[in-house]
Amino acid sequence: MKNSRSLLLLTLLSIAGWQAQAHAQATIDLGSAADFAVLAGSAITFTGATTVSGDVGSYPTPAITGIGNVTFLSGSNHAGDASTQAAKTALASAYTDAFGRSGTAIGTQLGGSTLTPGVYSAGTFAITGNLTLDGSGVYIFQAGTTLDLAADSNVFLTNGATAANVFWQVGSSATFLTNSAFVGNLLAFTSITVGIGTDIDGRLLAQNGAVTLGGTNTISVPTAIPEPATTAALVAALMGLVIGGHRIRRTRAAT
Repeated sequence: MKNSRSLLLLTLLSIAGWQAQAHAQATIDLGSAADFAVLAGSAITFTGATTVSGDVGSYPTPAITGIGNVTFLSGSNHAGDASTQAAKTALASAYTDAFGRSGTAIGTQLGGSTLTPGVYSAGTFAITGNLTLDGSGVYIFQAGTTLDLAADSNVFLTNGATAANVFWQVGSSATFLTNSAFVGNLLAFTSITVGIGTDIDGRLLAQNGAVTLGGTNTISVPTAIPEPATTAALVAALMGLVIGGHRIRRTRAAT
C-alpha cells in the first residue's frame, strides 16, 4: 500500500511539473479587448466581403467604412462607444506587458521555422512560407518595427499550441499580403493592413492607426483555453484525497 501511495504521489508531482513547464510564460491579459476581433485607433475599412467573429470598434476616430461588406458579424459594431474606449485602454496595458517581457533574439525571417513556446525578439519579423508553432504554452513575438506576412504564407499550430496563447507585439505596423493564414493576437502600435483572401485565427488590435481589410477575409476570435491553475487545483485535490485516505486508514488501525 505504501509503495502504491508513493507511486501515485510521484505521478501527481510529475503532472504538476509538466504543467508548470508547459505554462512557464504567463499569458498576456487582454482584458476587455479580448471581445474584439478588430480594434483600431483611427478607423476600420472593410473593402470587400468579410466574416467577423467578435466585436469591432475604433477610437478616437470612430469611422468604420464598408461595414455593409461584412457578411457575418457575430459580435457588435461598437464604433467609438464606451466599450471600445475601455478596450483601447486594455489594449495599451496588454501592449506594454508584451513589450516588457524578456525575450530571446532570433533572426528576422520566421518562414521555414518551427518554434516552441517562449518570447522571441527581432527588429522586424517577416514570414515567407510556413511558420510552425509546436507545443502547448505561450508564444510572444516582439517586433521592434514591422511584421510582414508574404503572399501564400501560413502560421500553423501543432501539438497543443493554440491561437489564444500567441501574441505579436509590433512596434509600428503589420502588413499581410494575399491568400495567407495568420494565427494569434496582433498588437500593433500603429496600423494593420490585410490583403485579399487572408484569414486570421486571432485578433487585429491597432492602438493608434487604422485597420484595413482587402476583402474575402475571415477574422475569428480564438477560444480561450483553461487557466493553468485548473490542472494545478486538480492535482492538489487528488493529493488531498491520497493524504486523507492515509489518515483514515491510520485512524481505523488505531481503533
